[in-house]
Amino acid sequence: MVTEDWATRIKLLILDVDGVMTDGRVILNARGEEIKRFHVRDGYGIKRLLDAGIDVVIITGRKSKAVEYRAKELGIQEIYQGVKEKGSLCREVIARKNLIKDQVCCMGDDLPDLPMFTQAGVSIAVADAALEVRSAASHVTDQKGGHGAVREVCEWILKAQQNWPGTAP
Repeated sequence: MVTEDWATRIKLLILDVDGVMTDGRVILNARGEEIKRFHVRDGYGIKRLLDAGIDVVIITGRKSKAVEYRAKELGIQEIYQGVKEKGSLCREVIARKNLIKDQVCCMGDDLPDLPMFTQAGVSIAVADAALEVRSAASHVTDQKGGHGAVREVCEWILKAQQNWPGTAP
């Protein structure tokens, strides 16, 4: 389990989408358009992180207009969709932002997310992640993907940095 000390250093949160920001189910309408369900509390946590100066980046293997829309709505500037190899992109993003590994937290739920875990100082699996991902993670959330897991992590980071309502400055 990760201590609060790690959370005090976080300047970047990298998120997968399906299974992390959503419950992992893909819903298609009659026109073949994808519909995704996002948790509003996850969104509030992300907005709080961004307001606190902590960057949020999305790296996902699938492509979806819904992800673009949700990211824009939340104020997330960097979205990478259709990514086959997440580890090298994660490394590039971290280098471009002049960060070190210990300043980065990433969240994932399935095997394609494991290469990101090696690039981040803190790797977090959602409660219902694949066994291999939970085993490789620094921390496993209490909440499932799409059910407040992202909020849990945002709150954990911001509380450690004394930047959550009710925490002393």
